[in-house]
Amino acid sequence: MKRLLSTREVAQFLGVNEKMIYTLISEKGLPASKVTGKWLFPSHLVEQWVEGRTINYPSTAQPGSLDGLLVVAGSNDILLDKALGLYMRHFPDELAVFGNMGSLGGIKALKRGTCHMAASHLAEEEREEYNFSYAAEELKELPAVVNFCRREQILYLAPGNPLGITTVADIPERGLKVANRPLGTGTRLLFDRLLSQVEADTSKIPGYEREFPRHMDVGLEVLAGRADCGPGIRAVAGLLGLDTLHVGWERFDLLIPKDRFFEKPVQQFLNMLTDPEFKALSASLDGYDLSESGKMVFPGG
Repeated sequence: MKRLLSTREVAQFLGVNEKMIYTLISEKGLPASKVTGKWLFPSHLVEQWVEGRTINYPSTAQPGSLDGLLVVAGSNDILLDKALGLYMRHFPDELAVFGNMGSLGGIKALKRGTCHMAASHLAEEEREEYNFSYAAEELKELPAVVNFCRREQILYLAPGNPLGITTVADIPERGLKVANRPLGTGTRLLFDRLLSQVEADTSKIPGYEREFPRHMDVGLEVLAGRADCGPGIRAVAGLLGLDTLHVGWERFDLLIPKDRFFEKPVQQFLNMLTDPEFKALSASLDGYDLSESGKMVFPGG
């Protein structure tokens, strides 16, 4: 069995006061287990945790290896695209790639081991919690969950809202044509719930079966007049000059398997979320709240 450190021993190892250890557990994800009322720290995980926060790594990657690669899969988001670009500017010798698979697709990619992190915003039934039941259904063990942002969900409307759309119920009642997101995306899940609440028969909604892979694609359909409305995020509406119907705020998280959590690219990306330069990325975008970005949602402190 790997060696376990006491609170005093890990404090000595890190060169900090023992009281600081409890802060590191709750706020910085220091690996720890509580046994018989006492905190114990697997020494090898503590060393990985320290390594994950190391900057200025020496270059040791060999040609053809996957060192320096960060793979994120899941939900489409403009701010996430910008964050991955910022990551590569911070670490120019590394590569960050994104697979646009929808929230559920990202979780399935975690299950297959084909990505480091899944970007997901799958709301539970009452919209009080996100992602956990879906992750529990797909994965053997719940992943670590770190908040990326909160963002505003809306319906895209044509500029000036010429049709006077004021509620989701207008869609089935007035036979409005929609542009939709694919099954497995968090936005589609939310849209279907809203339609269910107004007892809409989706088979009779024009355009309901037309699915578009990105939020921007749905927004462009509305802007071009090929759809009267569609589900999406306020950031896209702001960029396209569309009117909107507010739906609500949601939590957009990063799900990370525990065996990948301390890998260097993951830790570099998570540490970047508290950087002022990341916060500044949203300055030109509407509908984002970064007050919880980078904070651990699960396991909690």
